[in-house]
Amino acid sequence: MSNTQPNINLHLGLGSFHRAHQALYLQWLHDLGDQSWVLAGGNIRPDMADTIAALQASSGAYTLETVTPQGERDYKRIEAIKQIIPFDAELNGLTEVAVDEKTKIISFTVTEAGYYLDSQDQLDQSYADLVTDLKGETVVTLYGALARLLKARLAAGAGPVTLMNCDNLRSNGDRFMKGFLQFLDLRNETELKAWVENNTSAPNAMVDRITPRPTADVVERVKAATGMDDKAALMGESFIQWVIEDHFIAGRPAWEKVGVEMVEDVGPYEEAKIRCLNATHSCIAWAGTLAGMDYIHEGTQDKEICQLGYNYVTDNVIPALPDCPLDLAKYRDVVLDRFSNPNIQDTNARVAMDGFSKIPGFILPTIRDGLERGLDLKSVSILPALFLAFLIRERRGDIPYTYEDQLMDAAVADAIVGAEDPVNAFVAERLLFNELAGNEILLAAMRSAYQQVNEFIERREGR
Repeated sequence: MSNTQPNINLHLGLGSFHRAHQALYLQWLHDLGDQSWVLAGGNIRPDMADTIAALQASSGAYTLETVTPQGERDYKRIEAIKQIIPFDAELNGLTEVAVDEKTKIISFTVTEAGYYLDSQDQLDQSYADLVTDLKGETVVTLYGALARLLKARLAAGAGPVTLMNCDNLRSNGDRFMKGFLQFLDLRNETELKAWVENNTSAPNAMVDRITPRPTADVVERVKAATGMDDKAALMGESFIQWVIEDHFIAGRPAWEKVGVEMVEDVGPYEEAKIRCLNATHSCIAWAGTLAGMDYIHEGTQDKEICQLGYNYVTDNVIPALPDCPLDLAKYRDVVLDRFSNPNIQDTNARVAMDGFSKIPGFILPTIRDGLERGLDLKSVSILPALFLAFLIRERRGDIPYTYEDQLMDAAVADAIVGAEDPVNAFVAERLLFNELAGNEILLAAMRSAYQQVNEFIERREGR
């Protein structure tokens, strides 16, 4: 390693996924002797206080436990995050790193709902956080945070920087940039917008690894295996994947040396993943919850629930993606095998969240393709029908956990649940079905699917 200072990748959002995915890839590079890049990270909201404190105490180091479907566990010390930035409401700590000329990438994980985009990729200004950020009263959204960081970088003359989206958002780099430029327009940030257009890039990427929320059990297993009392320990499945379009304006780590697929077009990979994995994950979480289960593996190991996910991919996803470079039948089987891993202990509560962004983002494209190709919508309609049954019980207080949904409007949800014909009200909701809201073929399929879901619930409740 040379004596020059390493380049910095500043990451916004130090949750489990980043620390089990992007940070691990950089650690693998460090293990090869390439320490030309390091991570710095912090949050734009005052959450995860205990984890941040533990990471600060360990100078950013932590232990990652991975587990195979067969139960084989491995422990890896991650030391690639060299700076943990404590939260402050004005984001002064993050800004200090953002204006460093050695910072060449700013990456982020804020969940799909954190982009506030409607079906036309327009900012949805019905959300209070977005509105107060637009007015300059708060800095709580990704757009508000990046506007502050990049305005300071512009003033400092620190040079170009890549803005790298690491969320499960289709065309994530492109769509983030559309939202961000609209945000700057609405704020009349003319100079900053021009600078962003000329001095940043936003590559699309597909990311994949199941990373449940850490539990006390993880800390105990890490201590037993390594002797370390690691309060920031976390776990994930053994499977990992990262596909990135190679569009970096200011350089990047040599990720290709450690298994990252650098491509010209990530579209086919992300489409397969979002439809086969993300949508099926939600299906199993909603169905498992309705059947009284707590964990994803329980639902996947249940023959009837697993069949719902299998049929959805087989009957609707595979015919809709005829030109996909992946073997989708094989991918389907790998996904279900991953979900069946009892050692992950991934909760239905984690995966069931954000239905109001997951239906339009993960499921609606398959419905749309099915209508265009004249496919039977029976199998794909089960997924939104499960969410409707879930939503009705959630609004009644009959779901055994707190449901989190950043884009759900409580008044809209209550109107659907309270309607004389909930299926009709559900299918008519544009927040969920965009231009297909009220479509008669979809409505007919949903009526049949909803009846099937209720029969499924009655059977389970009768056990």
